[in-house]
Amino acid sequence: MQKQALITGATSGIGRAAALRLAKEGYAVTATGRRADRLAALRAEIEAAGGRCTT
Repeated sequence: MQKQALITGATSGIGRAAALRLAKEGYAVTATGRRADRLAALRAEIEAAGGRCTT
């Protein structure tokens, strides 16, 4: 079973850092935030590194 994490406020600051860190550790990340453009960039960064991210 894959580990999963829900991160709110993932578009900046601690939320973004947590999303990146958990993705690096193998979590499937579900990220939420107010800025769609920043969520898309976060998702692309996580997926480029081989992780899984849903926004």
